[in-house]
Amino acid sequence: MLARLLHISRPVLWVNTVGSGFVGMWLAGELWSRDFLPVLLWLTLPFNLLIYGTNDIFDRETDATNPRKGSLEGARIHPGEVRTIWLAVLLLNLPFATYFALSLPPAATLWMAAYALVFLGYSVPPARFKARPYLDSLSNAAYALPLVFVPLALGEEPVWPAALGLMAWSVAKHAFDAVQDIREDRRAGIPTTPVRLGVRGTVVWSGAWWALASVLFALASPPVALLNAAYAGALLLALWREPRPATGHRLYPYSIAFPYVAGTAAGVLLVGALSLGVYP
Repeated sequence: MLARLLHISRPVLWVNTVGSGFVGMWLAGELWSRDFLPVLLWLTLPFNLLIYGTNDIFDRETDATNPRKGSLEGARIHPGEVRTIWLAVLLLNLPFATYFALSLPPAATLWMAAYALVFLGYSVPPARFKARPYLDSLSNAAYALPLVFVPLALGEEPVWPAALGLMAWSVAKHAFDAVQDIREDRRAGIPTTPVRLGVRGTVVWSGAWWALASVLFALASPPVALLNAAYAGALLLALWREPRPATGHRLYPYSIAFPYVAGTAAGVLLVGALSLGVYP
């Protein structure tokens, strides 16, 4: 059962929660803080199961015909697994929620609550942002919230240009990745941003958000901003030249690697600066 829950939680995508948590800690001026450990544990299986387990529950019909599902890119769950997944989400997340509410500053706890509610709202009716064009993409700005609540949990102010930059980056990436699902989403009557804009329209949408992210990143780290602009530009150019969902699927592994590459660069620079005593 644990192996099945791990598969559903998409470990290859944990970088989006764990990685941003570490960057939030380093931006707060800490190489390591034991106060971060409970947050780090929450950002692994518990929170990713909340994101992707609930998503898979409410996407069962479309996932049944999506060839990407049933692989590392996502599970294809059975009706008999729904109750188990809900129980696992509750049992893994409620202890952390209780601990955070009792031990962390209220501002950090409120941002954490918003983090969870946005991701539940992405999949769960009646909010179901996933089925609302533009809101599906914009709601993914929540992936950046560890850059807000981790510093607050450690008693520091967030570095807002970095946090806002990652919000814009996450909005762009969600739409870019959803291009590969245009056919399945259209067939299921789900009007995602790529379904509404088409492939090249999505390139423009994601390009605008990635450009904004680069500008905001430049206020915190020009090298990371340049790397972000170059990597995003390469992805966008490739999709613009071959504007088909199949191209989006071919580019998806490179899109998955994007946060690993940019996050590693940001992390190395931050850890180096902290170790040398030039930051904060």
